[in-house]
Amino acid sequence: MREFVVEADGGSRGNPGPAGYGAVVSDAATGETLAEAAEYIGVATNNVAEYRGLLAGLRAARELDPEARVHVRMDSKLVVEQMSGRWKIKHPAMKPLAAEAATVFPPGQVTYEWIPRERNTHADRLANEAMDAGSRGEPWSPATSRAALDTPPAAPPPEGPPGDATAGAARVRAAMASRSDTPEGDAGTDTDEPGGALAADADRRAAQAVATPSSGWAPADMGAPATFVLLRHGETPLTPQKRFSGSGGSDPSLSGIGREQAEKTAAALARRGTVQAVVASPLARTRETAGIVAARLGLDVTVEDGLRETDFGAWEGLTFGEVRERYPEDLDAWLASPDAEPTGGGESFAATAARVAQARDKLLAEYRGRTVLLVTHVTPVKTLIRLALGAPPEALFRMELSAASLSAVAYYADGNASVRLFNDTSHLRQSY
Repeated sequence: MREFVVEADGGSRGNPGPAGYGAVVSDAATGETLAEAAEYIGVATNNVAEYRGLLAGLRAARELDPEARVHVRMDSKLVVEQMSGRWKIKHPAMKPLAAEAATVFPPGQVTYEWIPRERNTHADRLANEAMDAGSRGEPWSPATSRAALDTPPAAPPPEGPPGDATAGAARVRAAMASRSDTPEGDAGTDTDEPGGALAADADRRAAQAVATPSSGWAPADMGAPATFVLLRHGETPLTPQKRFSGSGGSDPSLSGIGREQAEKTAAALARRGTVQAVVASPLARTRETAGIVAARLGLDVTVEDGLRETDFGAWEGLTFGEVRERYPEDLDAWLASPDAEPTGGGESFAATAARVAQARDKLLAEYRGRTVLLVTHVTPVKTLIRLALGAPPEALFRMELSAASLSAVAYYADGNASVRLFNDTSHLRQSY
């Protein structure tokens, strides 16, 4: 009986964003490459692209010999664990792909192994070739793949300040790296991190942002940006207990400490005098925080549903330790993939990112060139920062965000974004 090795990979430049997959089938005994497959699949998440790569590799192996034994090697722990039956599959976009992959060969004929990314370079290259071809409006083919190997790549043009691909920047970054081990929901700690002042007034921002252009390329459009000042709501009774508190829970109001934090934030923003509009998530804690600030600034509050916190499903109100004890497999999957949902039909980080990005684009169109205070939650703030930096989804687990902290992002007309401030709590230490 013949034995094949299938190596597969997928990527999404934006997650979700322009996506593609690659797969290669080789002879297990000789290592000879027997078949390659790659395809640009449009806008999708990284995990969906990985599953599409797995399907393509299995189908290619079956065409070669439906009786062969197949050993699949992938650097996606999520796909390997789910296809091995050790992790549950809950995401609606992945369920049918996994079910189809399980029927390509009879049960017991396929085994799965996780490998590090550096051992999956062939499939990774094919996936990137497919995404590159898709960006040119061309299909991937083995001929273009060989041409890519034989022709040295042209030097890329210098880039301007890094921006958010989904906001319209010309370049996109492949967003895949290692997975995280530490969760961060709306129950973040309330530590006072040192922070600087808010970005200067709009008429100074453009001058400060202009850098000397490199030879051979024109400077980016650095007209007056739309600036989002991002305020995490004040503390609630759940915050010091570090409990998951999203949009599907008890919708707590501010605690006494939280209201005091909102008052101090309002005083600091009033002294600065640059905020021209206030927009809030629909949840009670953000509307209350926004109301206190807006009253001090003499502004009204507009509610934007897209700024609400992630729905943490059955985890709402629980600590991380309690979730680990009650739902260990679901928690592992959630930590491993932005597409994984919390137990009980919660919202994945990928779904949250898509919703927040849509709200961002809507607000950018409405508030061009203005400074707007967005009163929202941990995940939306971190997501806006992540997208502005072009960072991968796992960056969410690398950020600390305190209650009533201020962050700021400036968005320029050319699609570039500039992070001006993150997790500033200096105003909370100031007296009235």
